[in-house]
Formats: sequence, C-alpha cells, structure tokens
Amino acid sequence: MLTVYDFNAKLNSGEDKPLAHYRGKVLLIVNTASKCGYTPQYEGLEELYKKYREQGLEVLAFPCDQFGHQEPGSDDEIRGFCQHNYGVSFPLFSKIEVNGEGTHPLYQHLKAEAGGLLTDGIKWNFTKFLIARDGRVLDRFAPFSKPSDIEEDIVEALKS
Repeated sequence: MLTVYDFNAKLNSGEDKPLAHYRGKVLLIVNTASKCGYTPQYEGLEELYKKYREQGLEVLAFPCDQFGHQEPGSDDEIRGFCQHNYGVSFPLFSKIEVNGEGTHPLYQHLKAEAGGLLTDGIKWNFTKFLIARDGRVLDRFAPFSKPSDIEEDIVEALKS
C-alpha cells in the first residue's frame, strides 16, 4: 500500500526531498498561494508548526498557481514573501500542480486517499491533508478551515 513516504518533491531551494525523510512525523500538507483570501492562514500554520514541531508535527507547503493565478511568483519570490510577511519556517516546496494532467504524483495519491465533497479535485488554495505518523492520509480539510480549527485533530494524530 502506498503512503506519502513513497513520494519525492522538490524543495523551494531546488533540492529533491524524499518524503520518507518525514517518516514517523505527523504531516499537514497544504497547497498554498501568496495572493489569496486565505493567504493569512500562513500565520496560523506557522503557529501550529512552532507549537507542535517538537512533538512531531511537520507542515509542508506546496505553492500552486492553478486557482485564479494567485501564486504567480518564482520560488525565490514565494520564499521571500512567506518569510517576510509570515515568518514561515516550515518547509516550502517548489510550485506544483494539484489538478489536471500535470498533477504532482503526491497530490494524485492524496486525492485518491481522501476525496472531496463532490469530486476528488482540489477546489482552491489552502486545502489541507492531515497525515498519520505511518504515512496514511487521516483527513482532508477545506480551504476555509483555519489552522486553529483543525488543531484538535492534529493533537489527536500526535498522540498515536
């Protein structure tokens, strides 16, 4: 059975990162954008990361420009924006596609494991996937779900 640990993704720095590096951690995987109404969620994601990383939480941000051209910048511009405006210290990955023919293999897996309400497709920026320590997808959260709204779910995942 496939888990998120079977995939690789390119970090914002250009380094290829096997997600197996995060084995044993609870992951919150989020498709992000810098010019979106949900962009302030970066602040809440950073708060969760700082609060729970010592207990094993990793937040993994995957910028995506498929929704309203809300992530037009280069990897360097995205990194600068996130660090300057929100103090983001969790891993940022290179821009990917989460829908369509160019969907990143990780997102193909995530959508297959935790489909959406009407379709499996990602509806908008800041869709969140909570991943168990063993790499299984535990849950999927809509873009409007603030990071603080899912803190209880994260705490439960960290306990197991």
